[in-house]
Amino acid sequence: MNVSQWSRDLAMGVRFAFGGGREGWFRATLTAVGVGLGVALLLLTTALPSALAVRHQRDVARADYTYVFGHPLKAGEKTFVIADIDTPYRGADIRGRMIQREGAKAPVPPGLTKYPAPGEMAVSPALKRLLGSPDGALLRARLPYRITATIAEPGLTGSQELAYYAGSADLAAHIDPPNVARIDHFGSPRSPDAESDPVLTLLVLVVFVVLLMPVAVFVAAAVRFGGERRDRRLAALRLVGSDGRMVRRIAAGEAMAGALLGLVFGVGFFLVGRQLAGTAEVFGISVFPSYLNPSPALAALVAVAVPAAAVLVTLFTLRGVVIEPLGVVRTAKPARRRLWWRLLLPVAGLAALYPMVGQGRGGGDFNEYLVTGGVLLLLVGVTALLPWVVETVVGRLGRGAVAWQLAVRRLQLSSGTAARMVNGIAVAVAGAIALQMVFAGVQADYTKQTTNDLNRAQMSVQVPDGVPVPEVARAMTDTKGVRKVVAIADDQVGDLKKDPSQTAELSVGSCASLREVATLPSCHDGDAFVVKGSDTESETTKLLTTVAKHGRTLYLNPTYTGDDQGSTSRWTVPAGLKQATTRVDPTGYKRGGFLLTPGALPDGAGRSVQGVVYLSIDSAVRDTHEYVVNTAARINPLMHAVMLTSFERDGQFDSIRTGLFVGAAAVLALIGASLLVGQLEQLRERKKLLSALVAFGTRRRTLSLSVLWQTAIPVGLGLLLAGVVGLALGTVLLRMVGSTVRVDWPGVLAMTGFGAAVVLAVTVLTLPPLLRLMRPDGLRTE
Repeated sequence: MNVSQWSRDLAMGVRFAFGGGREGWFRATLTAVGVGLGVALLLLTTALPSALAVRHQRDVARADYTYVFGHPLKAGEKTFVIADIDTPYRGADIRGRMIQREGAKAPVPPGLTKYPAPGEMAVSPALKRLLGSPDGALLRARLPYRITATIAEPGLTGSQELAYYAGSADLAAHIDPPNVARIDHFGSPRSPDAESDPVLTLLVLVVFVVLLMPVAVFVAAAVRFGGERRDRRLAALRLVGSDGRMVRRIAAGEAMAGALLGLVFGVGFFLVGRQLAGTAEVFGISVFPSYLNPSPALAALVAVAVPAAAVLVTLFTLRGVVIEPLGVVRTAKPARRRLWWRLLLPVAGLAALYPMVGQGRGGGDFNEYLVTGGVLLLLVGVTALLPWVVETVVGRLGRGAVAWQLAVRRLQLSSGTAARMVNGIAVAVAGAIALQMVFAGVQADYTKQTTNDLNRAQMSVQVPDGVPVPEVARAMTDTKGVRKVVAIADDQVGDLKKDPSQTAELSVGSCASLREVATLPSCHDGDAFVVKGSDTESETTKLLTTVAKHGRTLYLNPTYTGDDQGSTSRWTVPAGLKQATTRVDPTGYKRGGFLLTPGALPDGAGRSVQGVVYLSIDSAVRDTHEYVVNTAARINPLMHAVMLTSFERDGQFDSIRTGLFVGAAAVLALIGASLLVGQLEQLRERKKLLSALVAFGTRRRTLSLSVLWQTAIPVGLGLLLAGVVGLALGTVLLRMVGSTVRVDWPGVLAMTGFGAAVVLAVTVLTLPPLLRLMRPDGLRTE
């Protein structure tokens, strides 16, 4: 290979691209836009690891759960007390902290310059905007603090995060780890790395491959924009003495010029997108623009790979084109595409994945190279098989309406171009279907069914120590949207006032509330019950035996060694203690020990017990949850009101799903933009043909329908092939993780529908320029 000759020919192609007048610049710009969109997404992808790492570092740096169990700190120069008062608001999570400075050297929270005073708070910019908007009216009632500062970027994980720090003067009196704790620094202590879950690692790997593969397909398609006009220009070079190899190298140089310009466009798109990312939130995830810094090594790889791909793709596509001095011959009857080597790609992909089938979670880590290679080969197989499928099917399509015949004939003459336009959609849908199957197949392993009975209660309120449970119950009864209130105060009784040897549970509530946790024979205020049938029945029996021997006195809320708090009360066990049978409460918990009505509780003991209030709410009332949380915050800011759910899902699993949705949204946007550019390029190539048909009397409606059929036929075939390959890949991945193979048909249809919707939207957007092109004056030339 003559390097100097290659360099001269490539340089000549670059000059042709930028020195060919308006036509050359238009084609170079068209290619650059298509390549630039792909480059921007590639740069965004290379920046994701950095963004996730910075988010994690910021979250670790502000962590406030640094106390050590069993070794409580004493107030000192560096200590402060902090309480977790997170709160949800209309589906969004708000990170809240109440804080009290104890020592002059106590560290300031990241993002702040000083501690907020009691009655004041520092808020994130996003929360400040929400509180100042009409949508934040209910939230303002919940946060009755004066805003005196804004949390800076070092104290936040994202630009749209909702967070605040509220000052307090008496928080030290309510220390109750882990919700309220005394600590002396921010930041999580180092802990040994947890063992990674092989299935989650596999999902992350496949997600990255599936999201990046369509981008590579789009970049490869973009460098081929304007191919037909380019080939006609190359014929003129043959006329002045260039040989076939030389014109191919010149064509590669022209494509490389567009790719280089695309790199510039891509950097510009990326910088604009990075700034826009600072104002957006997708599936609860937001970042600051400074987080999105591409890895230098990966960015350099993109800068080298994109122009190199442009050259290789151009040379590969021109291998079957005969460029003669008087024109371009793509052979009057194109040779039929061969199927055998196209089938080798997906077969090789299945062969790479097959050794890991049945390995499951207990088989150790999956081989990342085999997984990446196998998934890539299967998805590349879609791009190789689709041209053969389109050519084979359209070659057998017969007569029909005029619009149908025009579309079919066009597809028969250029089936490769049609398939190339749809390849990206097919690859994206195939990967999405496979991932949807895997997520649906393994989500049961990462979803835990709770014991909550949502027919009995939909919310619960944890009442902290010192807050009378009846007071909370009355306030909740008066709250808008609350239909039923069940209030239970829980405590402990022992045989001794301090360091008891025998203890039992004690629950206090009205007769109606006690019937939610036990089956009672009869009940009046002043009654007391001993519970039978619970797991702690034997402990209660021992305590009663001890009481019978040493008097009938027990102690509520006994203290233990090292506990300098508590207000112990004496309780005399009544002689006629009734028996009750335990019953699961709305959260599935079975109480034991003793049940007391308020009249049986000793004087002064009501404020020493903690409790829980179960609420049945009216779902027809809008914002009932917000009203309940506001009532709880008004009584005591440390009170937590939560929605009861029927299941809980693993946080890592949810994070991966969220990452997939965020990436899929970006890829779908790229799909739409690239398809739109490609469609406009195709219409521009056929400008004179469309004008000629209109001049001969063809109706515009007929031509519009023909363009629609030209898109619909390959899209339908591409989605069908994507469904087959996606189901095959999903089946293999499920077998690899050891899960039962189940086809999530609603998910498969949804993914296919999303792909079809994107194509339909692009087709609609191309109709206005199509109508402008369908004019007889388009035949004029100079």
